[in-house]
Amino acid sequence: MLDRIPELLNADEGFVRRGRFMSTRFLVEVGDKAYSVAVDQGRVSVEEGPFLLRSHAFTISADAGDWERHWADPPPPGWQDLFAMTKDNRARVEGDLLPFMQNLQYVKDLLAAPRRLGGRADHD
Repeated sequence: MLDRIPELLNADEGFVRRGRFMSTRFLVEVGDKAYSVAVDQGRVSVEEGPFLLRSHAFTISADAGDWERHWADPPPPGWQDLFAMTKDNRARVEGDLLPFMQNLQYVKDLLAAPRRLGGRADHD
């Protein structure tokens, strides 16, 4: 599912423009799978791990089932927002929170992008 994010978002000029000041790499863990998300001036690339000795500014992790609920269209209450998921201990955000918080809406929209695929949860 995450590997589809670049094709969904890089063609969206409004999305790219909103992220034009963000250039960082962060890790998204979907259960036991790891994805490195690189953002370069708003353009996104995703690579599936495992990763050895690769630096990431921050990590966002949740169980695969919790991500599936987050990506449902519409998501059920409690899974609609990354902060709702962290509040109920369904997701964790760790690392350097400065780039995360400075680009919060961009990151939240990036992670919600799989909903555009019609709620399919094929994250493999």
